[in-house]
Amino acid sequence: MVTSPELDRTTVLREAGCAAAHLARICFKTGPPVHTGVELEWTVHDVADPARPVDPERLRAALGRHSPVTLDSTSPALPLRHGSSVTVEPGGQVEVSTAPRPSVAALILATEADIAELEALLAPVGLVLGRTGIDPHRPPRPVIETPRYRAMRRVFDRRGPAGRTMMYSTAGLQICLDAGEPAILPQRWATVHAVGPPLVAAFATADRHAGRPTGWASARMAAWLAIDPARTRPVWSPYRPDEDPVAAWTRYVLAAPLLCLRHDGPDWTPPAGVTFADWLDGALPRPPTTDDLDYHVSTLFPPVRPRGYLEVRYLDAQPGAGWTVPLAVLTALLADDDTARAAREIAEPVADRWHDAARLGLADPSLARAAAALLDLAVEALPGLDLPAEIHAETTRGIRRRRAAVERGHR
Repeated sequence: MVTSPELDRTTVLREAGCAAAHLARICFKTGPPVHTGVELEWTVHDVADPARPVDPERLRAALGRHSPVTLDSTSPALPLRHGSSVTVEPGGQVEVSTAPRPSVAALILATEADIAELEALLAPVGLVLGRTGIDPHRPPRPVIETPRYRAMRRVFDRRGPAGRTMMYSTAGLQICLDAGEPAILPQRWATVHAVGPPLVAAFATADRHAGRPTGWASARMAAWLAIDPARTRPVWSPYRPDEDPVAAWTRYVLAAPLLCLRHDGPDWTPPAGVTFADWLDGALPRPPTTDDLDYHVSTLFPPVRPRGYLEVRYLDAQPGAGWTVPLAVLTALLADDDTARAAREIAEPVADRWHDAARLGLADPSLARAAAALLDLAVEALPGLDLPAEIHAETTRGIRRRRAAVERGHR
């Protein structure tokens, strides 16, 4: 791997080796796997009429000093009481991003408190959080416009309507895990990818959109997969299971087309088809900087994205407190090397079936079998998370309820 001195955000990049060194340094920060975080997205609805559009003024009034600057340019954008930041997505979805916590129990307790605070902010203006991974009531509709969102829409529109669906209608659960020590990074990287399709099937909540059944178990995942394979397909492949994660990610990043080209004007739409590698080779009037590379990475949306930690992006939003169950399952499956290895072996036969997981979910027998086996393994490994007795008992019940649902879904 190419190495280089530390680069600041304005360092000009003139060749792929420097870009690769920067990506290795910022995207795969290795060390003991200690911290866990979550990012929870929800569609937001009028309590009396969930199909009624929610305008930005109403969200601004509810969130007040916690409003992001994209919603209110004068806002201090204060975090919630337990440290979660609040953002609003282009379709009006609200997201909380937690501070990383040294234990799953600490993460659950702090996040539950911040969710309760968020719900208390929304309630006085008659708003409630959604319970599924895609808006079941309303068609896609922009709520927030920024140069970034405008450019995204224009680029995605070149391939069809999936980009608008993703931007304006979907809500996901993202689980953020330490990458781990260099010796275990390849296995953790492979495992979080391999278990993806069966966990997509097990936790799919997005079968209705805009008042109609979609024909998909997870129409949210379907939208992501349809946007642009160069920026949404998985980085890891079961057909190249031992590929170095850093090398695979570097290739992915450099080969992806630009989504936004920032400048002082309102239109950030890039020239069609120009990749970051093309930019390094002189395709645009000025060379890119490390800040441009970091921004480009923020426009890539694979199911697992390295951001100094591993951001697992493939799960649908869950109803109520249901988000704690996939969190516990995934962290338990990675709690130790033996469990991670067993999880990967269970998932390997279906590790490439992202599309089938989104469309068929648990109706697919192979995905259902893998999901059931992973849930069973997670229950066995759960003691390794050292959860307090009450949280352990509730989490075990939640996993077993999901296991029973997997069995019913397979019949």
